[in-house]
Amino acid sequence: MSTVAPLSGSRPAISRARDTEDVAVGQEIVRHRLASRRIHWAVAIFFFVALLSGLPIWTPVLGWTAHLFGGLSVCRRLHPWAGLVFFVLSLVMFLHWRADMRLEPRDRDWLGPKAFRYLRYQDDDPYVGKYNGGQKLFFLAVSLGALGLLVSGVVLWFPTSFPQVLRALAVFLHEITFILFAVAIVFHIYLGTVAERGTFGSMTRGTVTRSWARLHHPRWYREVTGEGPRRG
Repeated sequence: MSTVAPLSGSRPAISRARDTEDVAVGQEIVRHRLASRRIHWAVAIFFFVALLSGLPIWTPVLGWTAHLFGGLSVCRRLHPWAGLVFFVLSLVMFLHWRADMRLEPRDRDWLGPKAFRYLRYQDDDPYVGKYNGGQKLFFLAVSLGALGLLVSGVVLWFPTSFPQVLRALAVFLHEITFILFAVAIVFHIYLGTVAERGTFGSMTRGTVTRSWARLHHPRWYREVTGEGPRRG
C-alpha cells in the first residue's frame, strides 16, 4: 500500500509528480507522473495534427484547414506520417497503461446505463479504482481505433499495391473510425474540463485534490491514503 508523504501544499505535490504517482501529499494526491503526462499530450498533439491535415484531403468543404500547414500538397505529405507517429505513440500509451486499464468483472456494467448515472453523480460506487470502467473502455476503444486507422491508412497511402475492393473497404473504415474518434475526443475533452472540474489538472500538474479523488475514485483514494470508507 502506498504511504502518505509527510509534505503539504501544491509545490511539494507537483515536485513529487515528476517521477512518482499514487501518493498523497498534504491535501493533494499525485495521479499522473511526468512520463504519463508526456505520453498523453504527445498522443493528443499528433492526433490533432493528423486530424487537421486530413480534413482538407477528406473533403474540399474543409479545405481551409490546409492553410494551417501551408497548402493541400503539404497536407498530403504530412498526414500519413503524422498518422504513423500517432499510432506509434498510441502503442506506447497502450503499453504504458495496460496494467491499470485491465477490465474487472464489474466494469462490464459501464456498457449500460451506469455510465450515465455516474456522469450525473447519481451512482455512488465505492469500488471505483484509479480508472473507472468508462475510462478503461475508452482506452481500449482508442487503442483499437488507432490500429484501425493505421491498417486502413496504409492501404490508402499505397493504393496501387492493393485491389480495388480492399481500397474501398479501407476508405470506409478510415472515415468511420476517424468520425467516431473525433466525436469521442470531444466528449473526452468535455469530461476532463467542464463536467469533472479538477480533472484537467491531473494531466497538467499531475495532481488532484483529496476531495476530487474521494468523489470520483473512492477505492483508489482509500488505497493511496489508507483511509477507510466514509460512514453515515
